[in-house]
Amino acid sequence: MPQQTVVITNRLGIHARPAAIVVQTASRFAADIYISKGDVHNVNGKSIMSVMMLAAEKESRVTVSAEGDDAPEAVRTLAELLASNFEGRI
Repeated sequence: MPQQTVVITNRLGIHARPAAIVVQTASRFAADIYISKGDVHNVNGKSIMSVMMLAAEKESRVTVSAEGDDAPEAVRTLAELLASNFEGRI
């Protein structure tokens, strides 16, 4: 299962708007997508409530993993999004 760890750079962390963007992006892929942070493991990356439950503040480390045919592309795309500060998207 491919996975990648990234540091959240958005000054407000993953609040409602970034969480919605993460879910919208994850939903484009057929793979099952999971995001983990600290003691919270493998939340559904396609569920806004699950993503918000991470309470991922600025500079926290999150790990994106995925299972399925397009898993490597999904992990790469979401990791880039999470590390991008959501510039121009929120």
